[in-house]
Amino acid sequence: MSIKKKLGMGMATAALGLSLIGGGTYAYFSDTTEAKGSFTNGTLDLGINKTTIVDIKNLKPGDYMFRDFQLSNDGSLDMKQVLLNSSYEVTDVNGDNGTEDFGDHIMVEYLYKVEGKENVVFRKTLSELNNNPIEVLKNVPAGKKQIKFTVQFKFIDNEKDQNIFQGDSLKLKWNFEAKQKDGESK
Repeated sequence: MSIKKKLGMGMATAALGLSLIGGGTYAYFSDTTEAKGSFTNGTLDLGINKTTIVDIKNLKPGDYMFRDFQLSNDGSLDMKQVLLNSSYEVTDVNGDNGTEDFGDHIMVEYLYKVEGKENVVFRKTLSELNNNPIEVLKNVPAGKKQIKFTVQFKFIDNEKDQNIFQGDSLKLKWNFEAKQKDGESK
């Protein structure tokens, strides 16, 4: 064999040896395991036992009425607070109210019962409550049922001429909003 062939054969043998050595170095021990996790969110579910709290006809200055309803925490999370968002719309049938607001003449006294005692949450006119959220409950545990409320509505008799409100109507909308307690370490 010529020297060129011997060198070529030597190089080919060396390359084959290196590839066998390199390819054979991948042998090792191994093991795998798997871990899983899950997240399930809690729920806020504020319940109310009525969709209409008050519906009065033929109201006159000095009239008042009491209405009861119940709120409950039907969810799985504690509530930090429950807010009342109040709004209303007045229909001025004769167009004579001018700058007078019928909501200034309806007083709301909001009470709730705790262990047989009544607590006054607030006493305000509808106009004071309008678009002004107010806290009506705080720290309501999950599953708390039947938190009884009594509301007194009164058409204030200001002992002045209130004829401009004759025939007028007021549509009241109360929206209760529950807020969750702050997040915590689990």
